[in-house]
Amino acid sequence: MKNENCAYCVRGELLDHFGIHICDLEASSVYLFKEQSKKGRVCVAYKDHVSEIVNLSPEERNLFMKDVADVATAIHELFQPDKVNYGAFGDTGGHCHMHIVPKYKDGDEWGGTFAMNPDKKHLSTDEYEAMVEKIKQVLLK
Repeated sequence: MKNENCAYCVRGELLDHFGIHICDLEASSVYLFKEQSKKGRVCVAYKDHVSEIVNLSPEERNLFMKDVADVATAIHELFQPDKVNYGAFGDTGGHCHMHIVPKYKDGDEWGGTFAMNPDKKHLSTDEYEAMVEKIKQVLLK
């Protein structure tokens, strides 16, 4: 089931404001955040428009969490963060998703909660494409 007002469901312009589709996994889709002050920040969104993780069956939840773990493993492999923060928000969006935010000891916000959209670092089109391809290659191998 899809929601026509949801960026994760319809992609297009709604998604283009903040993210780039990387690939689809078994239970979810993976998106690169355009704001890259936390190098490698991505989001894993459940494949259907479900608001809460408790609305998933145990099998669906396990597949979704496997996708989250697989994406986090890829981010660790590619970017070697000192820590990865995980955030499940969506007060207004209502689509079950997990932010995967690499944190670096020598970076900003170390030791604190990450800002949702600090608007500090954006990349060129070529840099986004290279990062998307790198992540996709690791996830789909």
